Amino acid sequence: MFGISLIVLILILTLMAQSRDLKESLAGYETRAEVLSQQIEEEQARTQEIEDLKQYMLTDEYAEQAAREKLGLVKENEIIFQEEK
Repeated sequence: MFGISLIVLILILTLMAQSRDLKESLAGYETRAEVLSQQIEEEQARTQEIEDLKQYMLTDEYAEQAAREKLGLVKENEIIFQEEK
């Protein structure tokens, strides 16, 4: 009877130790899942920003801005003022 009680006690202690390890692992996985969820949200926001910029680059407003800034083009009858160096 003592032997059976000892075996049962050892099994219970083993199960408790494994349970504790599993709880620690679960906590680690939950933390990792939260971090990954946050990264997904950040990447989705970044993707939206890129998509918005892509749509803006297809507009006439962007084409005009790029022509003015990069090519130095002006509209007819437009006067340009430049600083003296």
